[in-house]
Amino acid sequence: MYLKTLIYAHRGASKYAPENTLPAFNLAYEQKADGIETDVQLTKDNIPVLIHDDTVNRTTNGKGFVHEYTYEQLRELDAGLWFHYKYLGTRIPTLDDLLKWNQKKRLQLNIELKNSKLVGNKLEKIVLNKIKAYRMGHLSVISTFSMKSIKHLYEINSTVGYAFLTSKNKPGFIEKCKELHVSGIHIRYRLLNRRIFRNAKSNNLYVAVYTVNHPVTLIRSFQYPCDAVITDVPNIAVRYRDRIQGEI
Repeated sequence: MYLKTLIYAHRGASKYAPENTLPAFNLAYEQKADGIETDVQLTKDNIPVLIHDDTVNRTTNGKGFVHEYTYEQLRELDAGLWFHYKYLGTRIPTLDDLLKWNQKKRLQLNIELKNSKLVGNKLEKIVLNKIKAYRMGHLSVISTFSMKSIKHLYEINSTVGYAFLTSKNKPGFIEKCKELHVSGIHIRYRLLNRRIFRNAKSNNLYVAVYTVNHPVTLIRSFQYPCDAVITDVPNIAVRYRDRIQGEI
């Protein structure tokens, strides 16, 4: 017997609301997602904010690199109008905003570190301290594409679980993850096969897949069953998950 596959809303319910914003997180909650996947990076004054790209160009009415803005300057930008006029006035949230919001919601949090090559190596400790301050360690996992960041989390003996993100099947990466006390692997869906799945499980790593939106790929992910699915459409994912896995 296994637990149901966790459904993380990718940047919130980002198919229906502007990604990495409180409206997208609220909608994911309403659609019964188990968790929120979001991206965090630092402003010029070291405030952790939730935005995916290195620049604000795509998802706001501003231009330039995130790390060149102070938090107060970022607050002046509109992060909703690009998606739909009804989201006019939506702001880029901070990690504090998400952690406060989750005090009552109690969703799982998958916090992806956006480790820019242009800034220093401060993000891990700042995020860890925030998670601890809000007592969200048991609900959180930190994920990153950076093996350097994974090593740093290992060296500072992170009390919050962390996962390695990858879109490539590099030889030995699962064994390396085990060596560095990684909790799980978050792999691009196209990498999902029985060999990788079994290898991860034999090394006591959980398996999450991203970004899974189509019914066919959702069904396959639930049939494995993967431990977690990261999706833009949590409402659809929940429906198929419950149909396939039933009441567990």
